[in-house]
Amino acid sequence: MQQCSSMLRMVDLRGQYEKIKLEVDEAISQVLCSSAFIQGPQVKEFEKHLSDYLGVKHVIGCGNGTDALQIALMALELKAGDEVIVPAFTYVATAEVIGLLGLTPVLVDVDYGTFNVGVEHIRRAITPRTKAIVPVHLFGQSCDMGPILALAEEYGLWVVEDNAQAIGAEYRFGRQGSVKKTGTMGHIGCTSFFPSKNLGCYGDGGALMTDDDELALRIRMIANHGQREKYRHYLIGCNSRLDTIQAAVLDVKLKYLDSYNAARYNAARYYTDRLRKLDPQGKYFLMPEEKDYGTHVYHQYTLKIRGESAGAKEGRTRDRLQEYLREGGIPSMVYYPLPLQAQEAFRDIAKIGGEMLGVSAELAASVLSLPMHTELTRAEQDRVVERIREFFKL
Repeated sequence: MQQCSSMLRMVDLRGQYEKIKLEVDEAISQVLCSSAFIQGPQVKEFEKHLSDYLGVKHVIGCGNGTDALQIALMALELKAGDEVIVPAFTYVATAEVIGLLGLTPVLVDVDYGTFNVGVEHIRRAITPRTKAIVPVHLFGQSCDMGPILALAEEYGLWVVEDNAQAIGAEYRFGRQGSVKKTGTMGHIGCTSFFPSKNLGCYGDGGALMTDDDELALRIRMIANHGQREKYRHYLIGCNSRLDTIQAAVLDVKLKYLDSYNAARYNAARYYTDRLRKLDPQGKYFLMPEEKDYGTHVYHQYTLKIRGESAGAKEGRTRDRLQEYLREGGIPSMVYYPLPLQAQEAFRDIAKIGGEMLGVSAELAASVLSLPMHTELTRAEQDRVVERIREFFKL
């Protein structure tokens, strides 16, 4: 049987936990001793600490990242049939909540280099029924938010940031402009604390962020059955709370978030340096791009395998490479194998926003994410790179 010490993981949550075990165990023990499992004091403490870290006025915890997106759209009081623009290349939750609320997801293409939606993709999709935009900061890098926010203001649109993969990343407004954390620039930001996230709990969890006092009040009520005070229901809401144990864990881990993101970034630079030497012209694969308008926190390190196309057998070279890595004891993942326009669930409810979605389809056929986490060692990365070198005979 293979020993744990020789196993290479996509995410090493156990190794991360061992380094902060005493703090985490003590935080959980305090919750257990108080038995305040729902809305205990640790929830408010974590919300305040995360608010301070992000530089945003309000942070409201909830049950998970998908709930955060749903609650955000509910707080905007959109009507059935209203259109919400989302990237076609993203995790399903971003668009799922739009359909769930009877709204119309309008799918737009993304930039090939950054995986993120750009302002021109959005502009071409705007119609008189458009009410909101949901930019997704995919894989850890911010969308170019300055132009997106300006476009939203021009058309009077809400902006809900999906920040599930980029917490701690920053965006700069112009060369000498102000710097903001992702998730704090739109009207509402949403994030997930799924265990594998850059800031992850030990179960499910999520949060919403806003500087708007009125939206914050609505969000808190919606997440708690529409209540402002107990048994007084002002809105139709839902039951979505960040439980106290998860808040306690997150409050410990928040202190380490910058160092976690730095470790991810350093690992990403090592991958890029080694892989560029193998394929300096990008003949076989392309490494992630970093834009100078923001920082990258590398929730995923994602290659694009060259020569793939949506029209060919899906992921032919990519899939063979993934299998070759697996045979060598190296995990990898495809985020995401189908763009939203190819998902059956959206066939009858989604609109295509003003252009064909060729880039999203091409990315789905060519992306491959390598192991990326805070405990990744150079020796482990060398194993990954060597296996890729062998596959391409470089």
